[in-house]
Amino acid sequence: MEVDAKQKEDGAFAHDSSSGETLDGAPSHQQLDRNFSLLSISAVGIVTGNTWAALGGSPPGVLYEFVAVSVFYWIIAASIAELASAIPSSGGVYHWASITPGPRWGRMVGFFAGWWNYFAWIFGAASVSAIVGNCTVAMYSVYHPDFIPRAWHVFVSYLIVTWSCCCIVLFANKALPAINNLGLFFILGGVFITIVVCATMPSRTGNGYATNDFVWRDWSADIGYTSDGFIFLLGMLNGAYSVGTPDCISHLSEEIPRPEINVPKGIAAQMGAGFVTAILYMIAIFYAISDLDPVVSGASNFPLAVIYSQATGSNAGTVGLLLVILLPLICTIIGCYITAGRTLWTLARDDATPSSRHLGRISATWRNPFNATLVCGSVCTVLGCIYVGSSTAFNAFVGSFVVFSTLSYIAAIGPHLLSKRSNVVPGPFWMKGMLGFIVNTLACCYIIVFVVIYCFPYALPVTAANMNYSCLITGGLTIFIAAWWLWKGGRGYKGPRANVMGGSGIVDLPRPDVSENV
Repeated sequence: MEVDAKQKEDGAFAHDSSSGETLDGAPSHQQLDRNFSLLSISAVGIVTGNTWAALGGSPPGVLYEFVAVSVFYWIIAASIAELASAIPSSGGVYHWASITPGPRWGRMVGFFAGWWNYFAWIFGAASVSAIVGNCTVAMYSVYHPDFIPRAWHVFVSYLIVTWSCCCIVLFANKALPAINNLGLFFILGGVFITIVVCATMPSRTGNGYATNDFVWRDWSADIGYTSDGFIFLLGMLNGAYSVGTPDCISHLSEEIPRPEINVPKGIAAQMGAGFVTAILYMIAIFYAISDLDPVVSGASNFPLAVIYSQATGSNAGTVGLLLVILLPLICTIIGCYITAGRTLWTLARDDATPSSRHLGRISATWRNPFNATLVCGSVCTVLGCIYVGSSTAFNAFVGSFVVFSTLSYIAAIGPHLLSKRSNVVPGPFWMKGMLGFIVNTLACCYIIVFVVIYCFPYALPVTAANMNYSCLITGGLTIFIAAWWLWKGGRGYKGPRANVMGGSGIVDLPRPDVSENV
C-alpha cells in the first residue's frame, strides 16, 4: 500500500480498503468479530437515540426546539460522518481528534476528546437507566394511587435494568445485532401503536383532543427569564438530549464490513429515522393532552404516565403505553453500554487509562471488551448510589451529557476546520469544496455558543435545587483529565495505534515524539 510522501510528512491519514497491511507494512490483526450489518448498525444508532421520554415542556416549545436542534445536529452528523468515512475506528471522536490537529497537538487533543466522549456516554447510560427506573415505578403507581415513590424505589429498578443490560452486552455479544434489530422493531411498532391509541382513545373517553393552538401556537415557559428568544435556545437542551448521539455507531467501525461506507450510511439512517419517529410521536401525544397542568406540575415522577392516562382514560391503557416505551428504552441502555465499553476499551488499548493492560483486553471467551464494559456498569452503579443520596447531585452528573459529547465533537471538527481540512485524506463520503468548510464552521459555531447556553441555570431565581451544575461537573472532570494527561502524557502514551479499519485492513498512524506537548 503506497502513501504519498507529502501526506506522511504532514501527518495526513489515509486508508486503503483493499489492503490487508498497515502503513508500515505490518500485518493487520482483527481483534473484534464483524457481527454487525448495515441494518443492525443503523438499528443501534436509532435505538440508542431513542430518548423521547426525556422531552418535556409546552408542546409548541418542545416541537420547534426539537426541529431547530435537529437541524444543527444534522450538520454535526455530516461532519462526523465524513471523519468516520475517512478514519473508521472504534475510537470514534477520540481517534479523529488525534488526527485532525496534526502530529504536534494530536495526542493531547485526542486524549481530552476521548475522555470527554467516555464521560458523555457513561452519563448517558446512567440517565436512561434512571428514566427506566422512574418509568417502572410510575407503572406500579398507576394501580396503587396511594403509593408514594421514594428514591430507593427508583434505585432498585435502576440497578436491575443497569446490570441486566450490562450483562447482555457482556455475555451476548453475537446476539447484539439481533437484539438491536428487535429494538428497532419496538421503536417503529411503539410509534405506530402510540399514534393509533392517542388518535382514537380521547374521543372515546370523552376527554377530547387538544386544540391546534395548544399544540402549535400557545408557547409558554414561566422559568424567570425575560427573553423569549433565550428561553427558546435554552429549551433546545431537551432536543439535544434526544438526538445528540451522532457518533454512536462509529464506535462499532471495527465490527462491520466496509465501515468507511456503512458507518456514514448508518449515521444518516439514525438521524433521519430518529427525527421522523420523534416528531410523529410528539404530535400524537400532544394532541392527547386534555390538561397540561398535572403534566408539568411535577406531581408525578414520570409526566409521560399522566399524558397516557389522559389519552386512554384507563389504568390498563396507561401501563400498556408505558410498556411500549419501556422496551425500546431498555434497548437504548444496551446501546449505551455497547458504546461506552468500546470507548473505554479504545482509550485503554492506547494506554490512556488506569489499569490499561486489563481494560484494553478483548475477552477470548466472549469476544468483546469485557473488562471495560464491566467497569462501565460499575461506574453507573456508583452514580445510581448518588441518586439515592441526592437527586440534584445525580442530575448534575447526567445533565452534563450534552456538554461533554459536544466538547468531544468540536475537539475533532474544530482542528479539522482550522487545519483547512488538510490532515485527513478523504474517504468515500466527503463534502467537497466550500461545502465542507461551511458545514464544519456551522457545526463549530453551534457547539461554541450552545455549550455556554446549556450551562445556564434552568430557571430563575436560582436555588440549590434548580441550579445547572453542568459547568461545575464539566470543569471539574476536565481538570481531572488535565491532571491525568500531565501524568500519562510523558509516560508512554503515544495516541491511537494501528486498529483503524479499512474495508479489510488496519492502518497505522503517524506517531509524534512522546516528549512533545506533555
